[in-house]
Amino acid sequence: MQTNQESNTTAGTPADTPISSLERRLEMSIPLADIDQDVDKRLKHLARTVKMPGFRPGKVPFKMVIQQYGQQARSEAIGEAVDKTFGEMVREQKLRIAGYPRIEPNIGEDATKLEFSAIFEVYPEIKLGDVSGAELEKPVLTVSDAELEKTIDVLRKQRTTFVKAERPATDGDKVVVDFTGRKDGDVFPGGQGNDFAITLGSGQMLPDFEKAINGMVTNETKTFDLTFPDEYHAKELAGKTVQFEVTVKQVEEPCLPEVDAEFAKSLGIADGDIVKMRAEVMENLQREVKRRLQSRLKNQVMDKLLSVNPIEIPKSLVEIESRQMAEAALHDLEARGMSAKNVPVEPLWFTEQAKRRVSLGLILSELVKEKQLFAKPEQVRAVVDEFAATYEDPAEVVRWYYSQPQRLSEAEALVVENNVVEWVIANAKVMDKPTSFDELMGNGA
Repeated sequence: MQTNQESNTTAGTPADTPISSLERRLEMSIPLADIDQDVDKRLKHLARTVKMPGFRPGKVPFKMVIQQYGQQARSEAIGEAVDKTFGEMVREQKLRIAGYPRIEPNIGEDATKLEFSAIFEVYPEIKLGDVSGAELEKPVLTVSDAELEKTIDVLRKQRTTFVKAERPATDGDKVVVDFTGRKDGDVFPGGQGNDFAITLGSGQMLPDFEKAINGMVTNETKTFDLTFPDEYHAKELAGKTVQFEVTVKQVEEPCLPEVDAEFAKSLGIADGDIVKMRAEVMENLQREVKRRLQSRLKNQVMDKLLSVNPIEIPKSLVEIESRQMAEAALHDLEARGMSAKNVPVEPLWFTEQAKRRVSLGLILSELVKEKQLFAKPEQVRAVVDEFAATYEDPAEVVRWYYSQPQRLSEAEALVVENNVVEWVIANAKVMDKPTSFDELMGNGA
């Protein structure tokens, strides 16, 4: 809103009047004459183009314009006046506002003014702690041919095919069954299935169910009792004993592909060159190991920064971050093809994570500013090049990053985090800690 700058349009008390350690209250008043002047200006501007039945545009009687749009114009005028007044006072007092202010009307004795209170939080003053005494364990692992072979075995298992087996079923086999479960002689909900495929030993079914099938052959039928665990999710079955009848219709055993040209082609090596395949797998493996080692070290660094920099964080920022995390979770569900319409994702579920993110954001911001750890263009380019290296056309990926400001900002944020990690490592006590390949990869390789 544009107000008369020569009139006394704003007044307020100092915003450093504390309500709590980070919460502040600021009192404001706005002359009603300024509000009325702005409302009149808005309505006259609207009257030039407003349309009403029976009148040509611009010919609607002004009284009718006031009657129809007066309340809306006043609400807009007051909103802009409050925003302008609050903004001016914030700039004058050099306040760092966290989140959004809560505006409350006050009933004052002066009938010529509108009086308001703005209640808000400010950012905490952060005095960085000393990390020189912090101890960090830097995970280290050298990728050798042994790790390469384990990774190739994992890739083979991911491409397992199944072939018909004329023998009793055992762990690792895929069996196709028909089953019927009865409780007190009646089939219970979910207790029946036809042509149901089970991979034995995968934990897909209850252990006692898989144990009963283990050793059966094609066309064999077996009846057995099964007791559901006390903590079973279906309450009507928890702790209850039921009877199952199972018929095995097919037994298939796993068949791993040979490490040959066809296998290499399945991994994207067009000419099937096994030497080239092994080199590419090794390169990707080294990249993944490096990423995981860096991630572990980064988590340690962030934990240390939180421990040596205890700060109070604005509740409003935690609330905003929690809402954003809840929205991201819903979007992720939708991206996976799930309908998130009726999924009750509550921001409160993310409060603790949000507190950590907000705390780290404030600490890192101060550390980057004080230690000049900003991202340099050449660092950002190096990160983008590393991302792009995993694609078929790296140059195209690099162009895509630099044409997408949001994507480039993500690369910049990663560089800043890496700069912080390097700075902490350089100033803390760091000891190398040999790391198991299987443990690092989650026993998946």
